[in-house]
Amino acid sequence: MSRPVPVIVLGGSGYVAGEVVRLLAQHAGFDLAAIVSESRAGEPVVDAFPHLAGTIDGWRFIDFEALAERLEVEARVALVSAAPHGASASLVARAMTLAEAAGVELTVVDLSADFRFADAERYAAVYGSAHPAPGLLPRFVRALPEHARVGTAICVAHPGCFTTAVLLAVVPLLARGLAKSRFAVTAITGSTGSGRGLSEKTHHPARRSNIAAYAPLAHRHAPEMATLAAEASGVLPEIDFVPLSGPQARGIYATVHGRLARQATAAEVAAELADFYAGSPFVAVADTAPALTDVVGTNRARVGVACAGQSLAVTVAIDNLVKGAAGGAVQWLNRMHGFDETTGLTAASLGWF
Repeated sequence: MSRPVPVIVLGGSGYVAGEVVRLLAQHAGFDLAAIVSESRAGEPVVDAFPHLAGTIDGWRFIDFEALAERLEVEARVALVSAAPHGASASLVARAMTLAEAAGVELTVVDLSADFRFADAERYAAVYGSAHPAPGLLPRFVRALPEHARVGTAICVAHPGCFTTAVLLAVVPLLARGLAKSRFAVTAITGSTGSGRGLSEKTHHPARRSNIAAYAPLAHRHAPEMATLAAEASGVLPEIDFVPLSGPQARGIYATVHGRLARQATAAEVAAELADFYAGSPFVAVADTAPALTDVVGTNRARVGVACAGQSLAVTVAIDNLVKGAAGGAVQWLNRMHGFDETTGLTAASLGWF
């Protein structure tokens, strides 16, 4: 076996980064090369992720300035950025500059929203600030691994967790001409989707045994959903999106409501979606609704279909931290570096959480 590919993780102390580290620490094809955290540089990584004791013992966070010396001894490196929206693009740009100066072949998977739009103007319109690295936008592929058969992409922007769930339903419906192009989406997410930062609305007593909508019909990821759905299917949809904060720590359960474009039963629609995802090992489709516990802790997605007359409801269950972020990143890295797509991602669901 050839030498494992070194991987650098940016934004290394957050929940998503913790999942990236967990998955990579047990992956035969990749070696952790550096875990970067400006806020916790010098601290043991296990202090941030005590549940990973035994897999990352001895590792310490480094600051960004220490990356240069790590890059100088490598011929090729993979980088996963789990840095926050708005900060990731600048860090990725700096890392790419360092790699080029050192003659290092660098592959990138960015998990923020910073590279999910093809043009800087669109990004600025959604996020209200200028893009930090507009010159890099043309270098990124923007898609789920299931929707872009790009085997050796150098730079990938992985869609966010809500968007992952919605795209898994909407893209095949549009691509196969099964549904009209307007959808109403409600999706409930776990508290890990809010990150480590504590606020009044994300504090456990506020979320326990509680469900609440936030930014209904005004969530910043709705334009991302429509844009990426159009790029993957060839049809630009209208998506009315209502996100809900739920009491669970992890997982997203999305319900996508639409209207059938032609008469079909739930079994027929499910068969079409299953055929669309025939080459996608992590997506399973049925004409029954999934449960969140089917997927928690995994890179799997479960999709269910229901029809009544012309009404259509597609339910999608994913783990927001894995399929919606870290697992998607590893899935991309597997493909970019020639490994089987499922390598390191075949663990069963936790079942209870």
